[in-house]
Amino acid sequence: MAKIFNVNGSCKPAKHYMVDLGTRLEEIKAMVDAGLYFTVHKARQYGKTTILRALADYLKQEYMVVSLDFQRMSFLDFADESAFVGGLAREIGKALRNMEEIPDDFREKLMEMAAGRDRESRMAELFDWFGQWCERTSKPIVLIIDEVDTAVNTQAFFDFLAQIRACYLDCDITPTFRSVILASLYDIRNIQKNIRPNEKHRENSPWNIAADFLVDMSFSTQDIARMLEEYEEDHHTDMDIEEISQLLYNYTSGYPYLVSRLCKLMDERIAKDRGFSDKSDVWTKEGFLEAMKILLNETNPLYQSLKRKLKEYPRLRDICYEILFAGKPIPYVAMNDYIEVAAMFGFIKNTNGTVSIANRIFETVLYNWFISEEYISSKIYDAGLQEKNQFITGGHLNVRRILEKFVESFDYLYGDSDETFLEDAGRRYFMLFLKPIINGVGNSYVEAETRSRERMDLVIDYRGEQFIIELKIWRGNAYNERGERQLSDYLDYFGIKKGYMLSFDFNKKKEIGVKEVILGDKLLIEAVV
Repeated sequence: MAKIFNVNGSCKPAKHYMVDLGTRLEEIKAMVDAGLYFTVHKARQYGKTTILRALADYLKQEYMVVSLDFQRMSFLDFADESAFVGGLAREIGKALRNMEEIPDDFREKLMEMAAGRDRESRMAELFDWFGQWCERTSKPIVLIIDEVDTAVNTQAFFDFLAQIRACYLDCDITPTFRSVILASLYDIRNIQKNIRPNEKHRENSPWNIAADFLVDMSFSTQDIARMLEEYEEDHHTDMDIEEISQLLYNYTSGYPYLVSRLCKLMDERIAKDRGFSDKSDVWTKEGFLEAMKILLNETNPLYQSLKRKLKEYPRLRDICYEILFAGKPIPYVAMNDYIEVAAMFGFIKNTNGTVSIANRIFETVLYNWFISEEYISSKIYDAGLQEKNQFITGGHLNVRRILEKFVESFDYLYGDSDETFLEDAGRRYFMLFLKPIINGVGNSYVEAETRSRERMDLVIDYRGEQFIIELKIWRGNAYNERGERQLSDYLDYFGIKKGYMLSFDFNKKKEIGVKEVILGDKLLIEAVV
């Protein structure tokens, strides 16, 4: 059976196109060899289960690996200590079913606890049996538990962590697991923190024995390229692997689900539904941008989680808004609850000490969401909507005409507004004006490295063409000339000869309009409003 790109559950090498996990497995094994206990805490759909399954297989020659999944345990299994011990014993028994070298008395004890015959089962008793088992086995035992989030904020789980902590601290005296690996969305080291708003706060000692988990789970450009090489061996599309790998990385920053989702869309959806003749046409920049349109307009659990967290933490929503539209630098302070939670969920990252959105796709999703909240009441959005047909010529986007009409509409609607309003709202209003014009056919995003209070570069993708518009605040002729040079350099990066500038000028004697400027081999269309 042919392999596919997978975005549902863990990936399996025989069935799915995957990145090579070898280096990551070596790094994790080194932690196991060192006897470390740690948490693999990564954002949703980041490949945690995939890496744990691969790790269990990778370790089995040297270790006895016991792999559990707390999702298999029911809500009632976490009701109290006795119920938790019974549920845990049941799952361990299943994991050991086909293993050799398991002492008979240990198997019998697990069965007894799992069946509930011992109504007064205690966590300490179960761990005493673990110690006896570790003492008698010929291979060191590694305990791996996936989806421990299931047990977050239950007292039984806190007690479980306390027992593991005690085992680790006494490992020089009492035989115990070589390593314990917990996988979760949350950082279990700080589990005593109230990470769910409006829930009762629970006090407990943090799992402070856990070592830092610094293995990079994101996909590099090289990871993506090797995965595409395997795909190319099967399908012979003659794609430019270097170009497609770089595109995938540039838009996703290596977020595993987003990379795989885009690849899956190109492989399965674009070839069938979007008018491309065959897969050779799909695996191009044009095909990639078509897949991007689908991804940005669909609803998936990742986007829903992002939206949910922004609603739970209004201050985080405000920060994202200020970053995206005003270019305001926000210090990255991990002690702030909303920053800690957003980073834990993979929505933001620390870039040189300031908060930034984790990847271009999340940025665009947030732009679209924030702007959509203003559609009904926005006069500038209505202006773009009413005039949108005049901006498409022969299937091509006429960006000069967009700037001309925006200058006219913006001056009519907001020309008498004060400077503070224009500086805060100007660039957002251009994106509102642009949205109905490219909606359904193209997308736009802001280059993160150019986003500031004074300038940002907006990139429009439309039918395989890219247009670069520098949006900036007018600071005089010298500043404008520097902006022209910056735009020219940026056009070189994209291999484009024509660029656009939109300046918001607060001078009452300004001359609004659109003009052309030749700079070297570049044509710059400059608009002032």
